[in-house]
Amino acid sequence: MDYALIWAILIAVSVFAYVALDGFDLGVALLFPWFKREEDRDIMMNTVAPVWDGNETWLVLGGGGLLAVFPLAYAVLMPALYMPVIAMLLGLIFRGVAFEYRFKTKRAKPIWDLSFIVGSLIAALSQGIMLGAMLQGIKVTGRAYAGGWFDWLTPFTVFCGLVVVIGYMLLGSTWLIMKTRGDLQLRSYQFARYFALGLVACIVFVSAYLPWRFDYIADRWFSFPASLWLWVLPLVLAFVTFSLLWSLKKGQQVRPYLWGLALFLVSFAGFAVSIFPYLVPRSITLWEAAAPDNSLIFLLVGAVVLLPIIFAYTGYTYWVFRGKVDADSGYHD
Repeated sequence: MDYALIWAILIAVSVFAYVALDGFDLGVALLFPWFKREEDRDIMMNTVAPVWDGNETWLVLGGGGLLAVFPLAYAVLMPALYMPVIAMLLGLIFRGVAFEYRFKTKRAKPIWDLSFIVGSLIAALSQGIMLGAMLQGIKVTGRAYAGGWFDWLTPFTVFCGLVVVIGYMLLGSTWLIMKTRGDLQLRSYQFARYFALGLVACIVFVSAYLPWRFDYIADRWFSFPASLWLWVLPLVLAFVTFSLLWSLKKGQQVRPYLWGLALFLVSFAGFAVSIFPYLVPRSITLWEAAAPDNSLIFLLVGAVVLLPIIFAYTGYTYWVFRGKVDADSGYHD
């Protein structure tokens, strides 16, 4: 069995689960500046308060799994992305503190609202910058990072950070459609349309820019006839985009969020196709980065036990807190 490939799939699932679940609550925070009423903000925060900390389980699983299973990739990526990783963690800390403190004060509530917004913005931007840094390539000499402190900071990586922010705001607005009523829900429909169009435009731009800028990505996508099957993804993207906009136009409540997730899934698949089989693009493959098979097998046994438990309690949490959230639905009193 190819244990390195199995683990690459498991870590990819963990990363996507984090984006799908923590993405909407980051997006809800990023929408705060457009909702000024305290009552609206209370409802928005209460839609994510019961689940936000559990969502971050997947981030821990993905990062910890990378260290344990692909130690060489971890040793190269961490020095290359050290600053955005630290910025992301600090943003998540500020955001987490805001969850607890905001409901315990009246006078300082605007301060914790700002902490909630800024922490989420920093976290989302950092994640997008790390994604962009991986796509543009990381300098490696031998088995070590060979670049500088700020190689991760380029116009392209900043653009990728903004794309992730827009994407999370789409997930946040579709989450609010599903969880709220009245004026808050109606305004969320409007925002969802804007962010859906903006995200698709950004995806199209990145899809055109990367093959033009990087020959290895162009070879992957335009080596006919071997690459013909990859062109299913653009067709799926068009279908998902149409379905998302149609569901918003028809005023559906659950499907917009699901189609938003599908949009992320198609983009995630495109990213995976573009860099496979590299964990550090054009430098280190997943097999070169993998730990010995004995270690992979040992860790896989633990994953087989733990992953179903994580899926079970995550699903149960969302089931318990299903339904709409109103003004009288409290988190802390």
